[in-house]
Amino acid sequence: MIGDERLPAEDQAIPVLPSPAEVSANLARLADTVARLRGEVDHAHAVADGRGLIELAKGVLMERLHCTPSDAAKQLESLAERSGVTPLEFAADVVGEAAEDRISEVTQEFLARADGEESVAVRLRTAESGALAAGDTQRVAESILEHALRPLGATAVAVWLAGPDGSLTLAGSAGFSAEEAARWCYVPPGVATPARSALIERDTVWFPTLAGGGLPSIGQHTLSGGGRVAVPTGTGGRIIGVVEMCWPEPLPAEPGRQRRQLEALAELCAHTLDTWDGVVAAGGAGDFLGELVDFIDGLHDPAVLLSPCVDGGDRLSDFRIHHANVRFADPGGRPRSRIVGTRLLEAYPLAAEESGLLDKIQRVYATGEPFRADSMAITTLVDQVPLTVLTDVSVTRFAGNVLLILRIQDDAAKLAVLLQHAQRLGRIGGFEENVVTGVITWNTELFALYGLPPNATPLSLHELAAHAHPDDGQAIGRFLRAVLHHKRPSSTAFRLQRSDGVARHIRVVAEPVVDARGELVAVRGAYQDVSSQHWTEVALAATRDRLAETEQEAIERNRLALQLQHAIMPPAKGPIDMPGLRAAVRYRPAEKEHLVGGDWYDAVALPTGEVLLCVGDVAGHGIDAATGMVSLRNALRGLAATGAGPAQLLTWLNLVAYHLTDHVTATAVAAVYDPAHRKLRWARAGHLPPIVRHRDGTATTLPLIRGSLLGAVREVEYEEDELQLAEGDILLIYTDGLIERRDRPVQDSVSRLVTLVDGHDGGLEHQLDRLLTYSTADTDDDTCVVGIEVTTTSEPARTQ
Repeated sequence: MIGDERLPAEDQAIPVLPSPAEVSANLARLADTVARLRGEVDHAHAVADGRGLIELAKGVLMERLHCTPSDAAKQLESLAERSGVTPLEFAADVVGEAAEDRISEVTQEFLARADGEESVAVRLRTAESGALAAGDTQRVAESILEHALRPLGATAVAVWLAGPDGSLTLAGSAGFSAEEAARWCYVPPGVATPARSALIERDTVWFPTLAGGGLPSIGQHTLSGGGRVAVPTGTGGRIIGVVEMCWPEPLPAEPGRQRRQLEALAELCAHTLDTWDGVVAAGGAGDFLGELVDFIDGLHDPAVLLSPCVDGGDRLSDFRIHHANVRFADPGGRPRSRIVGTRLLEAYPLAAEESGLLDKIQRVYATGEPFRADSMAITTLVDQVPLTVLTDVSVTRFAGNVLLILRIQDDAAKLAVLLQHAQRLGRIGGFEENVVTGVITWNTELFALYGLPPNATPLSLHELAAHAHPDDGQAIGRFLRAVLHHKRPSSTAFRLQRSDGVARHIRVVAEPVVDARGELVAVRGAYQDVSSQHWTEVALAATRDRLAETEQEAIERNRLALQLQHAIMPPAKGPIDMPGLRAAVRYRPAEKEHLVGGDWYDAVALPTGEVLLCVGDVAGHGIDAATGMVSLRNALRGLAATGAGPAQLLTWLNLVAYHLTDHVTATAVAAVYDPAHRKLRWARAGHLPPIVRHRDGTATTLPLIRGSLLGAVREVEYEEDELQLAEGDILLIYTDGLIERRDRPVQDSVSRLVTLVDGHDGGLEHQLDRLLTYSTADTDDDTCVVGIEVTTTSEPARTQ
């Protein structure tokens, strides 16, 4: 609104059109693009101000409906939803209606008290109230004349609707006779009138006298000696119409402060012109935008759809590339996804300064008059290098948007663009040197390779050695002799030392041009920056050397780990006879040497007459796993000499793994067998439970008693269990390399192993061989299986 109270930026429908100076200031448009980022912050503040408007509307509803704040908020949302508008728009209507209830009455009382010396603000406020209350353009014109223009001395006003073809239709008037209004109801395109002058200039046009302007218009005979002012009006940079105001007396040559007052009055006409005579405003038909996109996709011409970008002051600042059809070829060679959604000045920052394309688009959007041009030079930036192409341009306004067609003229131009892109991407610069005249021609990419500005003097081939590394002088000499003296094509590589201190690896290729007599006339060729390829080859060679060293180190580490493993646990070993039992071991290392693991086992007679049995699996592979296995195996042997039970042994072994090794973690099963009573006490540390096959042929797994893996945490309590064995029973302790598969749960693999053991009735060693043969494991891990068969106690014991 024009008074002290203003709606947020997104709720204003009153346009502020740029002046000619602003339109022609191309560099200012580029500055506006930079200032847009600040405008986004201002827009966020404006949105916050809109919340205050909603709160004000809630207060109006509370007063009128006598309800609570929460009920008013719900009522506001419900009414906005049923009206098909946003809560902010509906709040603006509520506050506007509340203000219009008494605005005219209060203003008239103030005017009476002021004895006719009303201020400009009061006049504008009164005119605004009448315009907002009016339902059509005719009543708006009458309100403007009555409340604002007559106090300024004006006697008539005409409101013109601008057509897309440049025509003018009289939408409302006041102060003219009915016959005069009927005579000027329509002005065809191309007829020079004051209103059309404002439409073309896109700015306020001031006529001190109509006769002095020499232009016909409505009321030209009755007000021939007076002055006129024509003000374009619209929204967001799009001119909808023109307001023409008439005075019976001549106007001063300089409008002064009065100009802004008249422009503010013209703004009041925009909202009725936008829907005059039932015509929906361009941009108000949301569904039409999707149809327009489909229409553009069906065109055979390369087309782009541009949507206007309006800043917080309702000023047109730029256009956003809303859509581009598949036939559109970006002059800069970028894919459509890179430019769609960006602003025009971001995608083509030189569109305003170099070709004036943005000015043409803004004029078409404002006036609706299409623009056509052949062979228009469009300049764009490709990797910060200007690239200019000739295009046929067509600009048309559609439904509040702009259709832009850019067609590269011919195949030769397209090939030239492709060649420029190829040279840029390949970092290739071409040259030609006339040895007769001394004229040297370089393309722009070659200047960039040498680190020189485009207006620098090109260098001759004879100066090549002066700009190269001294060590490359001989290679350059051979190259020059081959081309200049022997007159044959040649090439060489050298290190270019640029004036900015940058060194580049360059390859130059040249061929001689000779005349009919065989005399050398010119040399033409190309330079290519091969620095990336050179450094890639250097890095690849260094990587190969490091990889060879790493492979050799890995082979050596795996060999040592394998030797250490085999020294302690040979893969093949005969049966072990101990008091009251017979033990057999099968150890199968990983097929791949780099997967040498940490599986280990042990069977040793203790001083107490009992037998210690254990199987473990250290996490990881290689030398670290092998050394960790040795540490835990030897530690457990020493701790077992104390006579402690399996649970206590694992508790101590966990402290060893946690404190005395280098982050070693492992699973293990420890068991102490008493041959005299045939009792087995056992405990587990995160390991799979053993399997027992009774002498009647049935096989079961031992219970999953509590116990976490070794070395993970400092304090762990291990549970201990007892098992009474009978003569002929077989106990199997194994590592996960026997059963582990990637495609099934571990529990299913354990159940299959129990079934395999249950169906076998052979001896101990045959049992172990059968398990390895029918193992379905696919992880290529170490495998260790220890089998214990209960026998009589008369056989002598051998410590292993």
